[in-house]
Amino acid sequence: MPNPTAAMLVIGDEILSGRTRDANMHYLAGQLTEAGIDLKEVRVVSDDAPAIIAAVRALADGYDTVFTSGGIGPTHDDITADCIAAAFDTPIDVRDDARAILQAHYDRAGTELNAARLRMARIPDDATLIDNPVSAAPGFTIRNVHVMAGVPAVFQAMVASILPTLTGGAPLISRTLRVLRGEGDIAGPLGVFAQQFSDLSVGSYPFQKDGIYGSNIVVRGTDAAQLDTAMTTLESIINA
Repeated sequence: MPNPTAAMLVIGDEILSGRTRDANMHYLAGQLTEAGIDLKEVRVVSDDAPAIIAAVRALADGYDTVFTSGGIGPTHDDITADCIAAAFDTPIDVRDDARAILQAHYDRAGTELNAARLRMARIPDDATLIDNPVSAAPGFTIRNVHVMAGVPAVFQAMVASILPTLTGGAPLISRTLRVLRGEGDIAGPLGVFAQQFSDLSVGSYPFQKDGIYGSNIVVRGTDAAQLDTAMTTLESIINA
């Protein structure tokens, strides 16, 4: 039985401009791999409402689970929550449960829950809240879409809250063979190997160091015994 599938939508002009390096995709991919959920697609869109809405609808229809990051803060360009609501034709407003979480947090900090901060309590009617133990402002889940912050520490905490609620599959296992030959030399036998083990994922990742050309051949699958057999075969084919 195939593993459940997932997609990620990264939202923010700062990512596309190069000002901010996204770390959340790398983290999420690792967590999903361990959970046996296959991350199949990642999209990055600007802070543009039609683009966000279209991407959410497409990904939600195409995959079992969708994760978003970015755009749920207190400033004018944090439009993700409203776009998610629009994508699912669901009303959105300040919700009492989210307001209570924020009020308690800012009371403890001795800080005013002003109009800007209250924007982070705007949650679609049909959504359930995602816990945020780092900075209190909750994310939310609506249908198969999990809407989370872009700040890596907060994103990671929210992922930890969500993963136990998801049904996973068989964790993906990787094996690597380092070959000190150029890809042009190994492409033929590697193609034969990939056909022989067509149910495994086979990738070649070339490198050059100190004038030496080589490639890391990475084989992925869910059956450790099959991977061991495949790697023995791969060494024989490459060395033949």
